[in-house]
Amino acid sequence: MTTPAAESSGYAAGEAEARRLDAADPGHRHLFHVPAADGGRFRDAAYLAGNSLGLQPRATRDELLADLDAWGRLGVEGHLEGRRPWLPYHELLTAPAARLVGAAPAEVVVMNSLTVNLHLLMVSFYRPAGARTRIVIEDGAFPSDSYAVRSQARFHGLDPDATVVRLRPRAGEDTLRTEDVTGYLAAEGDTVALVLLGGVNYLTGELMDIPAVTAAGRAAGAVVGWDLAHAAGNVPLALHDWDVDFAAWCSYKYLNAGPGALAGVFVHERHLGATDLPRFEGWWSTEAATRFEMTPESRPPGTVEAWQISNPPIFAMGPVRTSLELFDAVGMPALRERSVRLTGYLAGLLDEVTAHRPLRVVTPREPQRRGCQLSVRIAGGSAAGLAKRLRHEHGVVADAREPDIIRFAPVPLYSSYHDCWRVAEALAATVEVHR
Repeated sequence: MTTPAAESSGYAAGEAEARRLDAADPGHRHLFHVPAADGGRFRDAAYLAGNSLGLQPRATRDELLADLDAWGRLGVEGHLEGRRPWLPYHELLTAPAARLVGAAPAEVVVMNSLTVNLHLLMVSFYRPAGARTRIVIEDGAFPSDSYAVRSQARFHGLDPDATVVRLRPRAGEDTLRTEDVTGYLAAEGDTVALVLLGGVNYLTGELMDIPAVTAAGRAAGAVVGWDLAHAAGNVPLALHDWDVDFAAWCSYKYLNAGPGALAGVFVHERHLGATDLPRFEGWWSTEAATRFEMTPESRPPGTVEAWQISNPPIFAMGPVRTSLELFDAVGMPALRERSVRLTGYLAGLLDEVTAHRPLRVVTPREPQRRGCQLSVRIAGGSAAGLAKRLRHEHGVVADAREPDIIRFAPVPLYSSYHDCWRVAEALAATVEVHR
């Protein structure tokens, strides 16, 4: 069966073709607030920055106000009364978050922010001993991950320059090959304590082969964790079946839960209830049924909730819950199918626009090796300067990473084929052809 994107004849087909594709494959744009355009001839922005901050679902405001109203009506009694009592509120997020990442409910909890969660997990899972001390990350890791693992090495009295191994793409290439990661683990695995990679690289948009790398890391005797900031809500995940040790993700990018939204944690069930794992504890780390016995010692549950520390911020949990309900309703398989079509359409347009301009797509061409982000490198120019012109002259919102990468993310929930066409049109108008 021919997909709508496969029928497209590219950028030259023009705006009418993009409109036709949207009519055939409309997505769920009506469920979101789309910002007004800052420039150009269209009312709405072509918003391709959901990999930095997702758009606000229309349902979020009313749902959040309902939680605020419960505080006003009930005061402290809201912990146990009302439509969504606060004491067990976090449990409303557990099952949909588990379905999103391919896990059992006992393996998932929503709490804190991403890097805080990574540190809490590394307290348990980074345990250097003897010759096995190294932490393997990708050289193009998000800076926060680099800071986190280097600080963990220092915390254990180790030299971060010697402890943290940064795997680089081959000369002349932009992305890591799976065989280079697994090859390193096969050769040097007896020195590796922890593998911590990004599921989808924030800069290039490359989707790592999570099951293959996880298997290689565990076969080498290392613990394998994943930063899924750019993967959760972007690509289908099966963390339990892939035998991942732990993972963490944020909720403000593809999960559309708002700036600084609460993050998620996964710990494989084989680690749950383990008494030999070091772990920081607090008020919310103990069994809920015994919490108000006020005893001096924690009695942690045999679930990932044992990694919780503080009682959850209800008004921050509300937007995450609303977003997860939306993902449950639409489903990741359908979103992934639309993502492949939509991103493939944009890739075809970019092929035409970049062919004679100082622009090059650095994201892998194969759909199975990328999510919905396409990263473009601009030669001899400023990514931030180009992003500014795209926004103010054409109403196209993208994310720039200096010095030379601009990132376009056609998010399958709310982006349109017309948005993608506008990206190509704006780039063609803004970046001069080679002379």
